This record gives sequence, C-alpha cells and structure tokens, in this order.
Amino acid sequence: MKSRDPVSAKDNSELMISSEVQIDHSIQGRDGLTESRACDLEERVMDNASTHKAKVEIEEHPSLLDFEEKCPPGGRDSVIFYTTSLRGIRKTFEDCSAIRFLLESFRVLFQERDVSMHMEFREELWRMMGGRVVPPRLFIKGRHIGGADEVVGLHEQGKLKKLLEGIPLSPTNNSPCKGCGGMKFLLCFNCNGSCKVIADGDGDGDDLLHIRCPECNENGLIKCPICC
Repeated sequence: MKSRDPVSAKDNSELMISSEVQIDHSIQGRDGLTESRACDLEERVMDNASTHKAKVEIEEHPSLLDFEEKCPPGGRDSVIFYTTSLRGIRKTFEDCSAIRFLLESFRVLFQERDVSMHMEFREELWRMMGGRVVPPRLFIKGRHIGGADEVVGLHEQGKLKKLLEGIPLSPTNNSPCKGCGGMKFLLCFNCNGSCKVIADGDGDGDDLLHIRCPECNENGLIKCPICC
C-alpha cells in the first residue's frame, strides 16, 4: 500500500484553508449586502406606513371642502337643517328625528327649517338642490352634507364631529323659546291664522271684501319674533 505524499497533503490542506477563507469572505459580502438591502427595505416600509397613516387620517377626518358647495340663505357660517314635522311618511319623519338627535347630542347651534310649516323653506331647498328633494337635508357652512343615510354614516365612522368643528355650542340652559315653545312659528296676530283680512274702506255689512293677509304664510303662521 502506497503512502501519501507529504507535499500533496500539505497542498490540499492549504487549498482547503484558502477555500474556507474565500467562502467566509463571500458570506460576509452577502451578509453586508443583505443588511444594506434590509435597511433600505425598512426605510421604505416606514415611509409607506407614514403615507398610509396620513391617508387614513385624511379619510377618517374629511374636510368640508370634500362636499358640494350649496349655501342656504344665512348658512355661510352656520348649520342649516331642513326637516319636516309631518308624520304622514314614517321613514321621512324618523330620518329627520335621527339627524336632529345627532345635532343635539353634539350641542351645536343649528337652524331647523321645517318645510311643512313654511313653503318658503321648501322652495328654498328645491331651488338649491335643483329638484323636488325630500327632507332631511343637512348643510354645514355652505356645504351640502346629505340626507339621513349620509349624515348617520359619517357619524358612525367618527367623521361628523370633525365637520362640526368651529360651530358655536348651544347654551347649557337652552330652554325652549318663551314665545313659540321651540316651534319657531306663531299664529298670525293680524288674521289669527285665517290668512284673510278685511280690506280697509271697501264695502260694509255683507259686502265686506276679504283679501289675503300680507303678514303670514300659507298656514296662517309668522316666524317667531323672539327666536327667529
């Protein structure tokens, strides 16, 4: 049996050591490259997270500028709520009650305009919306927020409060008006709600001439002089 050549064994040993060193250097090089890439990836992830967070914040807290500009008379810096007190259509009445409840829960001042009590309010709403829409309709600082579905949806997502920022709060002792009891309207003092008055100097006895009362609306009502 032939013995190994000492020189060959030595060469093989040196070759193995050299290979291990090269492999180690290669591993270190790959580790360094991986670490660099990891840092870049981490920075990208952080940037994406920040961008996503900003987008989420924008989505969670919308601006009034995101809503269509439709400003009711006197509604540039206030909350205008078109509603109806008629109970003929149950869903409409309940939708109006839902928005009123939300506004009252935030304790903000708002003007409620009942289209069933005053035709001027109804025509005002139709003119703004370009059609015969039904209440409720909410406007904040000259922006149309929507009907019950939109307003309740915004509240459930926590966005309605943001839209009401800057609106004055109602007094803590906000008791109903002593004049109208919170109805915003009173029976006409001129015709007592009949919508008719006697024309001055025209006829007498059975020939009295009745004309339309110029003071009240179609329901014989006038706006409360105390709170409106």
